[in-house]
Amino acid sequence: MAVTPKVLIASQQLTNSNATYYTATNVTTFIDKMTVCNTSGSSVTLTIDLVTALGSAGASKRIISARIIAAGDTYLCPEAVGHILAPGDTIQGLAGAVTSLTIRSSGREVSGL
Repeated sequence: MAVTPKVLIASQQLTNSNATYYTATNVTTFIDKMTVCNTSGSSVTLTIDLVTALGSAGASKRIISARIIAAGDTYLCPEAVGHILAPGDTIQGLAGAVTSLTIRSSGREVSGL
């Protein structure tokens, strides 16, 4: 078994349509930290889904639903911390406005389980 600390999602801006930002490819993944910063001058909503392999985003996969992030604020996403992704699972999300929210996530990938 190998445990590798890793940046799961390198800092990038969320789009305003649902997209996949991380896939647990042939590993089990532990989410240790997720941060979202609103770099715009207006409040923007954040939605995050943890989607099972071959599944699709939606209410049954949602861990953060249209949470309002105020202009200039950073949200630490405690809902994501401690979740485990099986091989093939994904982190998906979207912002209420394009080029407004910057996401970053770190964790551990475990192979050979």
